[in-house]
Amino acid sequence: MKKILIGSLVALLLGVGASGWYVHSALTTAGLAHSQTIVVLIPPGLQLQTIAQGLVSEGVLTNGFVFSWWARLTRADRKIKSGEYEFTEPLSPLELLHRLTLGENRRLLVTIPEGKTVKEIAAILTNKGLGTAESFLCLNTDPAFLDRWGLPAQGMEGYLFPDTYYLSRFAMPEEILGKMIERFYHVFTPAMYRQADFLNMTPHEVATFASLVEKETGADAERPLVSAVFHNRLKNRMLLQCDPTVIYGIANFDGNLTRTHLRTPTPYNTYVIPGLPPGPIANPGLHSLLATLNPADRPYLYFVGKGNGTHEFSSDLASHNRAVQQFQKRRS
Repeated sequence: MKKILIGSLVALLLGVGASGWYVHSALTTAGLAHSQTIVVLIPPGLQLQTIAQGLVSEGVLTNGFVFSWWARLTRADRKIKSGEYEFTEPLSPLELLHRLTLGENRRLLVTIPEGKTVKEIAAILTNKGLGTAESFLCLNTDPAFLDRWGLPAQGMEGYLFPDTYYLSRFAMPEEILGKMIERFYHVFTPAMYRQADFLNMTPHEVATFASLVEKETGADAERPLVSAVFHNRLKNRMLLQCDPTVIYGIANFDGNLTRTHLRTPTPYNTYVIPGLPPGPIANPGLHSLLATLNPADRPYLYFVGKGNGTHEFSSDLASHNRAVQQFQKRRS
């Protein structure tokens, strides 16, 4: 009887050991090698069994049962994150589960250039398949969203920082635009706040001013000079006469700026209203923000385009008129 019990115990231990070895081997053995990159989409709310079946059918996973069993046992199934995953090499079920719970998924690379408006940024995001234009633009008038980020009631224009972002295909519009606003606040350092205070400007005025600089020149070296012109004109109580502000205030602008446009009063027509417009006309980059806060020490009051992307700057009207004649003739 004693021998039978010992034999049964040994058999049980061997069985447990064999089962343990099998489970450990199944969890730690990598799947089959990939001949090419495999991309798998895991939408939000997908059941674990469906996820496992999809991974098996795509060739990422060889043992869906062990994967699912271990995920439930460790409650990792509750931590799997949706997204678009890219697999370039075979992974064991443990490695695969770890990656899915960390959310190490493939992100879309989205670059927002300097000087784009909210509408243009919404179009970029829409073209990337991240949502509809309406889903982004509706947040521009959503009081709760704007209040959450400390933005003015007129919208988020000027606060969507131009940069390159890695975005999930399943990210909500609030999350995507929130990243851009958060980036603006990160870039706007305490030293910049202090300099704004020194210039007697609010952060909103800095963003507004910088958007004008951004739209007037694409040359980084010129931004402090354009900034000097606008600062000097404000100090001298002169109208800013900034064409891009006029264009921003025109609904459905067709690309042809006329004298009638320049004379038509709108909140953004700086040929008519004194001072800065009520808010930004685009989303400025760091160079324009810094130029706003650190204008060149020059007495310039005017500038005119040379036709090559740069400008001629003048300190008096007579010099400016000569420059206008010179460069307009060159372009004609």
